[in-house]
Amino acid sequence: MGLLDYFKGFAIPFKVMFEDRVTTQYPEEKREKPLRAHGRHVLNRYEDGMEKCIGCELCAGVCPARCIYVRGMDNPADDPVSPGERYGFVYEINYLRCIHCDLCVEACPTEAITESKLFEFSFTNRQDAIYTKAELVVSDDGKPKRLPWEDWRVGDDLNTSAWMRATSPSGSAAHEDRVQWSGELGYGIRAPEQGQHAPEPDPEPTHDDHAHDDGHDHAGHGH
Repeated sequence: MGLLDYFKGFAIPFKVMFEDRVTTQYPEEKREKPLRAHGRHVLNRYEDGMEKCIGCELCAGVCPARCIYVRGMDNPADDPVSPGERYGFVYEINYLRCIHCDLCVEACPTEAITESKLFEFSFTNRQDAIYTKAELVVSDDGKPKRLPWEDWRVGDDLNTSAWMRATSPSGSAAHEDRVQWSGELGYGIRAPEQGQHAPEPDPEPTHDDHAHDDGHDHAGHGH
């Protein structure tokens, strides 16, 4: 390698030295998270305070990582926890195994479990990584419970599982902008996420089109 090639190798580093810095001062500064980001789960409650989870265990059954454990129990007649016959007596998520695929959200028939945008949480022991129902159920104000090892930022609790509202039900464009979500404690009815677009209607035939068709027909009759 010649001396000229040696200096060419330093050309790019020297050029970059005078360009604007793009480094983000993490964790003080963070990039805006995507609208449909998958993060830490929450168990939602209805606007009257009752829990949405009915202990059906469908989320546990569909989970490909086998990280969810649910055990249902009959609702007390004098003090029901959920509007159904049963409620989630035990609910646990092992975040050492969770892959945040959001299949549990899709399987839930009552929209009890959704995913927030929080994905920055670390643990000092394995027990902290197993979230229990006490940690997953939202507080009395409807906000997710914030644990000491979680780095919540503004907006992390908004638009939870937005892709579900974008594709509900079954991605049909006929349901664009229609609310398909039940109200949540502290948030009310979340706005539907725009995700589908109906096909453009066929243009109406013009007068010239009719004239062209008539001419073609007359030519055919002439033959």
